[in-house]
Amino acid sequence: MRRRTWHLGWIVGLGVLAHIAAAAELKPELENQWVRVLRVHQAPGARDAVRSRPPSVVVYLTDVHEKLIGPDDKRREVIHKAGETAYFEASRRREQNVSDLPSEVVVIELKPDRIHAKPVALDPVKLDPKYHTVDLDNDRVRILRTTLEPHIKSPMHEHPAYVVVYLTELHTTMKLADGRVVDNPRRPGEVAWRDPLKHETENIGDHTAVEIQVELK
Repeated sequence: MRRRTWHLGWIVGLGVLAHIAAAAELKPELENQWVRVLRVHQAPGARDAVRSRPPSVVVYLTDVHEKLIGPDDKRREVIHKAGETAYFEASRRREQNVSDLPSEVVVIELKPDRIHAKPVALDPVKLDPKYHTVDLDNDRVRILRTTLEPHIKSPMHEHPAYVVVYLTELHTTMKLADGRVVDNPRRPGEVAWRDPLKHETENIGDHTAVEIQVELK
C-alpha cells in the first residue's frame, strides 16, 4: 500500500510539473500609468490560460506560429517572422505555441489612461523617411521602425512618449536638444521607456542597427 501511494503521488507530481512546463513564462519589463510591458516565452506546444487582454502591440523577437483561442473555442492562426510587429484589440483569449520551436515576444499592453500626445513638429518619418518607416498607425499608437546603417546620423527630430524595443545589437549616441550627448549601447531584445524626446541619433557601431519605437497617442 505504501509503495502504491508513492507511485500515485509520483504520477500526480509529474502531472503538476508538466502543467507548469506547458505554461507561458511572463516576465514584467516595465510598467507606468500608460503601459505594461511583458516579455513572453513559450516552449513548443505551450499554452496559457484564457484571460482578458487589453489592446496590445506585439514585437516578435523570434519566428512565431501560434493559435489564438477564444472562450467560445473560436481559433485563429497567427504566423509572424522575427522582427515583425502587430497590433491586437482587447479580447479574452489564450495563446498556444503550435511550432516545434520556442518563441519570444515583447507585449506592450495599453492601459485605459491615455497620454493624448500633441503632434510633434519634427517628425522623423517626414525628415528622414529612408531610415524611419511606419509599421502601423491607429488611434492608440504609431509603430516606427528605425534602421540606422553604420555611422549614419539622423537629423534632429522628436518623439512623443514611447516604448523602444531593440531588435539588434546597437551602439548609438543621442545628442539632446540641450546639447548633451548620451551614450546608448544596447543588446538585442532590450526594452526601454522614453519620455517625450528631441534628439539626433548616430550609429557609432559597425553594423546596421534596427529598433522598434511604439509612440503613444
